[in-house]
Amino acid sequence: MEAGRKIRSDRKENFPKKWAKLKRFIPIYIMMLPGLIYLFINNYMPLPGLVIAFKQYNARLGIYGSKWIGFKNFEYLFKTSDAWVITRNTILYNVAFIIINTVMAILVAVILSELNGRRKKVYQSVILLPNLISTVIIGYLVFSFFSVENGFFNNSILPVFGHEPIDWYSKPKYWPFIIIFVSAWKSVGYNCIVYLATILGFDRAYYESALVDGATRGKQFRYITLPLLKPTIIMLTLMAVGRIFYSDFGLFYQVPLNQGALYSVTNTIDTYVYRGLLQLGNISMSAAAGLYQSIVGFILVLGANTLVRRVDKDSALI
Repeated sequence: MEAGRKIRSDRKENFPKKWAKLKRFIPIYIMMLPGLIYLFINNYMPLPGLVIAFKQYNARLGIYGSKWIGFKNFEYLFKTSDAWVITRNTILYNVAFIIINTVMAILVAVILSELNGRRKKVYQSVILLPNLISTVIIGYLVFSFFSVENGFFNNSILPVFGHEPIDWYSKPKYWPFIIIFVSAWKSVGYNCIVYLATILGFDRAYYESALVDGATRGKQFRYITLPLLKPTIIMLTLMAVGRIFYSDFGLFYQVPLNQGALYSVTNTIDTYVYRGLLQLGNISMSAAAGLYQSIVGFILVLGANTLVRRVDKDSALI
C-alpha cells in the first residue's frame, strides 16, 4: 500500500513537468495534424480494398460481395507477350534515373552552395521550376522541339548540319535519351534542393582547414562533401529503389503523346495497365498490378537496406 501511494505521489509530481514539455511541442503537433490526417485517409483507409486484387470486382455486389478468383488477375501482367518489355523498360529507366539524377543533383547543389546573395535564390527558383510544371505542359514543350513540321530541331538545328528532318515520333531509338533528359530536367531541381540544404548545414571549419592545407575544390568535394553527403544520398537512393517498379505515368504517356510506334521503348507497367483498363475496364487487374508493385518495392527497400547495413550500419534507414 505504501509503495502504491509513493508511485501515485511521484506521478503527481512529475505530471506538471511532463505537461510543460508536451505543451512546448503542441504547435508542432498541430502543424503535423493535416499531413497525418491526409496520410491516414489516402494511404491507410484504402488498405482493406486490396482484396479487390483477388476478386472479380462487380460494382453491384461491392468489394466483399464480388467473386473470389485468387491469383487470376495477376496473370494479366505475367502471361502477356509484352510482360518482358514492360518490366525491362520500367526497371532500366528507373536505374538510369536514379544514377543520372543523383549525380546531376549533387553537382548542381555543390555549384549553388558556392554562390552568394540574390543569384543563389534566382538559380534555385529556376532549377526548381520544372518540377512544378504539369506533365501535360512538358509534353507540349517536348513536342515543340520534336514536331516533324514545326519543331525546333527539324527547322533550326538539323538544317545547320545538313541533315534531313526526322520523324521523331516514329523513331523509337531516340526516345530513351529524350525521356532520360526530360526526367533529369524535371527532377534534378527538387533533389538538388535536398542536397543543397544538407551541404549548407555542414561545418565550414572542415573546408577552411582543407583550404589552409592547400586542398583544391576537387579534393574538398571528394574527401569532405561526398563523405558528409553519404547518409542523404543513401536515404534518397533507398526511397528511389522502393519505387523502381513504378514509373512516372505522365513522363511515359504524355511526353511521347501515346504514340503506338514508340511503345517498345515507352511502355512501362503503369502505362500498360492504364491502356489495358481503357480497353477492358477491369478494376481488379489494376489493383493486382498496384499490389504487385508495392510488394516488390517493399522487398527491394528491405534488401537494399540490409545491404547498406552490412556495409555501413550507421547509414541504414532501419
